[in-house]
Amino acid sequence: MTPGIDAACKARVPHKIHEYEHDPASAGYGNEAAEKMGIDPARVFKTLVVAVDGKTLAVGVVPVTGMLSMKLIAKAAGGKKASMADPQEVQRRTGYVLGGVSPLGQKNRLRTFIDASAEGFETIYISAGRRGLEIELSPDDLARLTEGQLVPLQQT
Repeated sequence: MTPGIDAACKARVPHKIHEYEHDPASAGYGNEAAEKMGIDPARVFKTLVVAVDGKTLAVGVVPVTGMLSMKLIAKAAGGKKASMADPQEVQRRTGYVLGGVSPLGQKNRLRTFIDASAEGFETIYISAGRRGLEIELSPDDLARLTEGQLVPLQQT
């Protein structure tokens, strides 16, 4: 169990756990998850942590098929600029290793924004808190558990 799975269980939201053999040579964790589980990559979402205006950390949850728009996440978070957060700070604040950061069960809950495309699916897949482990749940349950907002986040 991971803190992400524990959070879903504690909240009693319907979810499924999916495990696959992670290849350490793989750099595209989300694409690897979709391929190994045989699912549409548009349903697999990656968790990216950004620094808004150089100080506040926020989470963007976007499909592995897309790219996070720094402009859109900064706007959603009420800031002017966003950039990828320092990896060591991400690990320290979330309690997760890169490639396994989950929007659920973070050590310090970060403000979360979920790409609106998630609403097009009954369920989506997100990291359950370690490489090779995904949790499937509804976008609404993800938003509720993270106190997240569903907003457009992808670059066009």
